[in-house]
Amino acid sequence: MKIITCSAVVLLLVSCQKKSEKNFDKLEKMNWLVGQWENKMPEGLLVENWKKENDSTFSGSSYFINAKDTVHFESIRLTQKEEDLIYTATVTGQNDDQPVDFKLTSDNANSFTFENPAHDYPQKITYKKVDQNNLTATISGKQQGKESQESYPMKRK
Repeated sequence: MKIITCSAVVLLLVSCQKKSEKNFDKLEKMNWLVGQWENKMPEGLLVENWKKENDSTFSGSSYFINAKDTVHFESIRLTQKEEDLIYTATVTGQNDDQPVDFKLTSDNANSFTFENPAHDYPQKITYKKVDQNNLTATISGKQQGKESQESYPMKRK
């Protein structure tokens, strides 16, 4: 009788453990993004840093330095909630410094697109892995009633 009871307890613990494990496969596909990325332009330096916080969240920052002044700064989070992958940007001086969510709408091994049609600009953010050391970040959408797109090629630092 003790053997049956012990076996039942072990089986119960194992089955409960498997049910509590979560699958963060969409976020895991973006592991290549972790690290520091740069684009040196005549206007200044664009830097984007990404790190893995935990199984469900990456955190990042993006800033643009012109001469010695930081003219743009945003903090970014990539969070997988259930089946949704959410890109959350908080840009200093925009949207009352409140975070704005963009939901993953398209992905494959090398490209991820996040959208928020209600946002003023951009409505779409795309990260494309060119190779292990190069990516292109693109923002697009309607700006002042006209279609607009800006792409930023970056190299791993």
